[in-house]
Amino acid sequence: MNGILPLWKPKGMTSFDCVAKCRRYFHTKKVGHTGTLDPEVEGVLPICIGNATKIVPFLTDTKKVYVGTVALGSTTETEDATGNIVEEKEVTHMPGRTEVEAVLEKFQGTITQIPPMYSAVKVNGKKLYEYARANEKVERPSREVFIHDIQLGSIDEEKNAFDIYVECSKGTYIRTLCVDIGKELGYPAHMLQLERIQTGSFSKKNTVTFAMIEEAAARGEQEQLLSPISEGVSHLVHQEVDDALMFRIKNGQKLAVTDAPLTNNPFVFTNNEEVLAIYEKHPEKPDQIKPLRVF
Repeated sequence: MNGILPLWKPKGMTSFDCVAKCRRYFHTKKVGHTGTLDPEVEGVLPICIGNATKIVPFLTDTKKVYVGTVALGSTTETEDATGNIVEEKEVTHMPGRTEVEAVLEKFQGTITQIPPMYSAVKVNGKKLYEYARANEKVERPSREVFIHDIQLGSIDEEKNAFDIYVECSKGTYIRTLCVDIGKELGYPAHMLQLERIQTGSFSKKNTVTFAMIEEAAARGEQEQLLSPISEGVSHLVHQEVDDALMFRIKNGQKLAVTDAPLTNNPFVFTNNEEVLAIYEKHPEKPDQIKPLRVF
């Protein structure tokens, strides 16, 4: 079985838990997820099955869309609602829409984040959450991420909270974004709740749950839940090729640069809309292109 399972990850499960469960349902070890979701976060988590695991880094690199809630008045050690409070301040003035929207505008485009201590980012070969659990301090490297769009949703004055809609690049920590937005508004803050509603071309409306997978597996029809590999690389430029070139591509041969579409790297070759391979321009030979993945 080869394809992409558009899974709706439930709360309480790690991304690796989801992979392990899918290995059992699809009877294969060739399973990989496309972007970690924290255990308490639910949402779209495309799972690559079989040959689709070859596109994991390309699907992971796509834009993500989230809806979450920023709570003002307290910051936690985990930057979300599950952690112990480390700073508090009474919210004497709940910011209005105009004030919050003006702050959100500051987070459009390229921003710099410092990953939370309770995260899987590695420093000196050790994950940050391992340092945190051992009560060890370590300098966290900053990173640049890109916010394509950020919008204000509803405001709950009773809870001193408001909803945000965020389209962002991979590697963006929404927990940290919530904390930084709070700082700009003059209050400690944390992420109250979060859902990922889209990853690349996969959105909430076309996801499947574990209950649906279990029912399909009982009928031996779990393969019908898989989307084609092409959907996982729909954000890349596709070029159809004839049968003669298809033979060379499927054998992983280097090709002339004139065979490539006029686009940035990487790009996809297809035959009758079937993904054959992902190629890139040769970094050392400007007259050639070379395969990154062959299917």
